[in-house]
Amino acid sequence: MKFTDKAWSIFNQSINDYHKHDDVNRQIENPYSEDDLISHLLYKKNWIDTVQWHLEDIIRDPQIDPVEALSLKRWIDKSNQERTDMVEYVDSWFLQQYANAEVKSDATYNTESPAWAIDRFSILSLKVYHMKQEAERTDATPEHKAACQAKLDVLNQQHQDLSIAIEELLADFEAGKKYMKVYKQMKMYNDEDLNPVLYANKK
Repeated sequence: MKFTDKAWSIFNQSINDYHKHDDVNRQIENPYSEDDLISHLLYKKNWIDTVQWHLEDIIRDPQIDPVEALSLKRWIDKSNQERTDMVEYVDSWFLQQYANAEVKSDATYNTESPAWAIDRFSILSLKVYHMKQEAERTDATPEHKAACQAKLDVLNQQHQDLSIAIEELLADFEAGKKYMKVYKQMKMYNDEDLNPVLYANKK
């Protein structure tokens, strides 16, 4: 099985599992043990994305209580950090996978690491799922459903294109045509030593 087929299947498994309860407070029940590390990471990565997708919906409620909105904003910030951490874990897995690849003298560096491409792939799976829901809504107008179906067609094409691009990138790593570097994101806003607002409050 191609890596992208496996990832897409796991992402949709996570999305379907979440929507059995559709509750942002529900804790993850990862069906993959850490013995199958990449499956474990992919499922967890998408679960974080799925919960955050729904948090982003909730916080846009025009009638939301401001105190609740601030609490949700803090939750989304924490989720963004977890999402970044998961990307770096996945990249570490890829680094190990291609550690023994013989890098060619003319090998090039890709602007995007594999895990950040996988991150976009995970978000795309959520877009496809929710756009399909909109295209099939029984209470929506024919015009709404037709517009959403047109968008879904584009998303499905993106799925095909991104799948090919990721597979080609992984093949290039294996063949030594490209080499990996992983730059930590070094986010500053959550760090009490780097965010001036936070470290000012420590004094």
